Amino acid sequence: MSAAARVIRPFASRALAQKLPLSSVRRVSPAAGFPRGTVRSFSRSAFLEVKKYTESHEWIELADDGKTAKIGITEYAAKSLGDVVFVELPEAGAEVAAGEPVGAVESVKSASDVLSPVSGVVKQGNEILNDKAKFINESPEGDAWIAEIEVKDVAEIDGLLDADAYKATIDEE
Repeated sequence: MSAAARVIRPFASRALAQKLPLSSVRRVSPAAGFPRGTVRSFSRSAFLEVKKYTESHEWIELADDGKTAKIGITEYAAKSLGDVVFVELPEAGAEVAAGEPVGAVESVKSASDVLSPVSGVVKQGNEILNDKAKFINESPEGDAWIAEIEVKDVAEIDGLLDADAYKATIDEE
Protein backbone atom coordinates (compact mmCIF):
# COMPACT_ATOMS: atom_id res chain seq x y z
CA MET A 1 0.00 0.00 0.00
CA SER A 2 1.41 3.39 -0.92
CA ALA A 3 2.22 5.99 1.71
CA ALA A 4 -0.48 8.35 0.42
CA ALA A 5 -3.13 5.61 0.62
CA ARG A 6 -2.13 4.80 4.21
CA VAL A 7 -2.60 8.43 5.18
CA ILE A 8 -5.92 9.02 3.34
CA ARG A 9 -7.60 5.69 4.16
CA PRO A 10 -8.44 6.35 7.84
CA PHE A 11 -9.90 9.77 7.01
CA ALA A 12 -11.96 8.40 4.11
CA SER A 13 -13.33 5.56 6.25
CA ARG A 14 -14.41 7.98 8.99
CA ALA A 15 -16.03 10.36 6.48
CA LEU A 16 -18.02 7.55 4.85
CA ALA A 17 -19.10 6.12 8.20
CA GLN A 18 -20.59 9.41 9.41
CA LYS A 19 -24.36 9.56 9.40
CA LEU A 20 -25.69 12.63 7.66
CA PRO A 21 -28.95 14.23 8.80
CA LEU A 22 -31.90 13.30 6.54
CA SER A 23 -32.57 16.96 5.78
CA SER A 24 -29.32 17.09 3.82
CA VAL A 25 -30.27 14.08 1.67
CA ARG A 26 -32.05 15.15 -1.48
CA ARG A 27 -34.47 12.67 -2.97
CA VAL A 28 -34.35 12.67 -6.74
CA SER A 29 -36.88 11.11 -9.05
CA PRO A 30 -35.45 8.86 -11.79
CA ALA A 31 -36.90 11.14 -14.47
CA ALA A 32 -34.96 14.11 -13.07
CA GLY A 33 -31.81 12.79 -14.71
CA PHE A 34 -33.34 13.22 -18.14
CA PRO A 35 -33.58 16.60 -19.82
CA ARG A 36 -37.15 17.78 -20.23
CA GLY A 37 -38.72 16.42 -23.42
CA THR A 38 -36.59 13.30 -23.72
CA VAL A 39 -38.73 11.15 -21.43
CA ARG A 40 -41.00 9.40 -23.87
CA SER A 41 -44.60 8.83 -23.00
CA PHE A 42 -46.04 5.60 -24.33
CA SER A 43 -49.66 6.60 -23.97
CA ARG A 44 -51.78 6.79 -27.10
CA SER A 45 -55.41 7.16 -27.74
CA ALA A 46 -57.10 3.83 -27.04
CA PHE A 47 -59.29 4.44 -30.09
CA LEU A 48 -56.28 4.32 -32.40
CA GLU A 49 -54.93 1.08 -30.98
CA VAL A 50 -58.11 -0.97 -31.11
CA LYS A 51 -58.55 -3.71 -33.62
CA LYS A 52 -62.19 -4.61 -34.29
CA TYR A 53 -63.64 -7.85 -35.62
CA THR A 54 -66.68 -9.13 -37.52
CA GLU A 55 -68.65 -12.29 -36.89
CA SER A 56 -67.56 -13.45 -40.35
CA HIS A 57 -63.91 -13.50 -39.15
CA GLU A 58 -62.47 -10.30 -40.63
CA TRP A 59 -60.54 -7.67 -38.70
CA ILE A 60 -60.07 -3.95 -39.25
CA GLU A 61 -57.50 -1.65 -37.73
CA LEU A 62 -57.70 2.11 -38.07
CA ALA A 63 -54.43 3.93 -38.84
CA ASP A 64 -53.15 6.93 -36.91
CA ASP A 65 -54.68 9.35 -39.44
CA GLY A 66 -58.17 8.20 -38.37
CA LYS A 67 -59.38 7.68 -41.96
CA THR A 68 -57.34 4.82 -43.39
CA ALA A 69 -57.80 1.24 -42.24
CA LYS A 70 -56.34 -2.17 -43.01
CA ILE A 71 -58.59 -5.20 -43.41
CA GLY A 72 -57.67 -8.85 -43.16
CA ILE A 73 -58.84 -12.25 -41.99
CA THR A 74 -58.48 -13.40 -38.40
CA GLU A 75 -56.08 -16.02 -37.14
CA TYR A 76 -59.07 -18.29 -36.51
CA ALA A 77 -60.16 -17.96 -40.16
CA ALA A 78 -56.65 -18.64 -41.44
CA LYS A 79 -56.39 -21.81 -39.33
CA SER A 80 -59.84 -22.93 -40.48
CA LEU A 81 -58.95 -22.43 -44.15
CA GLY A 82 -55.68 -24.34 -43.92
CA ASP A 83 -52.88 -23.71 -46.42
CA VAL A 84 -53.77 -20.63 -48.48
CA VAL A 85 -52.85 -21.00 -52.16
CA PHE A 86 -54.38 -17.86 -53.72
CA VAL A 87 -55.58 -14.44 -52.59
CA GLU A 88 -57.79 -12.24 -54.76
CA LEU A 89 -56.98 -8.63 -53.99
CA PRO A 90 -59.32 -5.67 -54.62
CA GLU A 91 -58.64 -3.04 -57.26
CA ALA A 92 -57.51 0.37 -56.08
CA GLY A 93 -60.30 2.94 -56.31
CA ALA A 94 -63.11 0.41 -55.94
CA GLU A 95 -65.95 1.49 -53.65
CA VAL A 96 -67.12 -1.08 -51.12
CA ALA A 97 -70.01 -1.12 -48.70
CA ALA A 98 -70.00 -2.79 -45.33
CA GLY A 99 -70.63 -6.52 -45.75
CA GLU A 100 -69.62 -6.59 -49.44
CA PRO A 101 -66.69 -8.71 -50.68
CA VAL A 102 -63.39 -6.84 -50.82
CA GLY A 103 -61.38 -9.89 -51.85
CA ALA A 104 -61.23 -13.66 -51.60
CA VAL A 105 -58.97 -16.29 -50.11
CA GLU A 106 -58.58 -19.79 -51.57
CA SER A 107 -56.99 -22.68 -49.74
CA VAL A 108 -56.51 -26.36 -50.39
CA LYS A 109 -59.73 -26.96 -48.41
CA SER A 110 -62.06 -24.20 -49.62
CA ALA A 111 -62.52 -20.63 -50.82
CA SER A 112 -63.98 -17.73 -48.89
CA ASP A 113 -64.90 -14.12 -49.62
CA VAL A 114 -63.34 -11.44 -47.47
CA LEU A 115 -66.10 -9.02 -46.51
CA SER A 116 -65.44 -5.37 -45.80
CA PRO A 117 -66.36 -4.47 -42.21
CA VAL A 118 -67.05 -0.83 -43.19
CA SER A 119 -67.88 1.27 -46.25
CA GLY A 120 -65.11 3.06 -48.07
CA VAL A 121 -62.81 3.29 -51.08
CA VAL A 122 -60.00 0.80 -51.62
CA LYS A 123 -56.60 2.51 -51.58
CA GLN A 124 -54.57 -0.62 -52.30
CA GLY A 125 -54.32 -4.36 -51.93
CA ASN A 126 -51.39 -6.06 -50.22
CA GLU A 127 -49.16 -6.91 -53.21
CA ILE A 128 -47.04 -9.27 -51.11
CA LEU A 129 -49.94 -11.73 -51.22
CA ASN A 130 -49.83 -11.90 -55.04
CA ASP A 131 -46.42 -13.58 -54.87
CA LYS A 132 -46.76 -15.31 -51.51
CA ALA A 133 -50.37 -16.20 -50.68
CA LYS A 134 -49.19 -18.55 -47.93
CA PHE A 135 -48.03 -15.45 -45.98
CA ILE A 136 -51.64 -15.24 -44.71
CA ASN A 137 -51.04 -18.42 -42.71
CA GLU A 138 -47.89 -16.92 -41.16
CA SER A 139 -49.22 -13.49 -40.16
CA PRO A 140 -53.01 -13.24 -40.66
CA GLU A 141 -53.54 -10.39 -38.20
CA GLY A 142 -50.25 -8.64 -38.90
CA ASP A 143 -48.43 -7.95 -42.15
CA ALA A 144 -50.70 -10.20 -44.23
CA TRP A 145 -53.57 -7.69 -44.42
CA ILE A 146 -55.65 -7.90 -47.58
CA ALA A 147 -56.80 -4.37 -48.32
CA GLU A 148 -56.21 -0.83 -47.19
CA ILE A 149 -59.27 1.37 -47.48
CA GLU A 150 -60.24 4.94 -46.83
CA VAL A 151 -63.13 4.66 -44.41
CA LYS A 152 -66.22 6.62 -45.38
CA ASP A 153 -67.80 6.74 -41.90
CA VAL A 154 -65.55 5.96 -38.93
CA ALA A 155 -68.62 5.53 -36.71
CA GLU A 156 -69.28 2.19 -38.46
CA ILE A 157 -66.26 0.77 -36.63
CA ASP A 158 -67.98 1.32 -33.28
CA GLY A 159 -70.61 -1.30 -34.19
CA LEU A 160 -68.01 -4.05 -34.63
CA LEU A 161 -66.82 -6.58 -32.05
CA ASP A 162 -63.92 -5.93 -29.72
CA ALA A 163 -61.37 -8.70 -29.06
CA ASP A 164 -63.26 -10.17 -26.08
CA ALA A 165 -66.63 -10.25 -27.87
CA TYR A 166 -65.02 -11.84 -30.95
CA LYS A 167 -63.33 -14.49 -28.80
CA ALA A 168 -66.71 -15.28 -27.25
CA THR A 169 -68.21 -15.91 -30.73
CA ILE A 170 -65.34 -18.26 -31.58
CA ASP A 171 -65.79 -20.18 -28.32
CA GLU A 172 -69.46 -20.77 -29.23
CA GLU A 173 -68.54 -22.42 -32.55
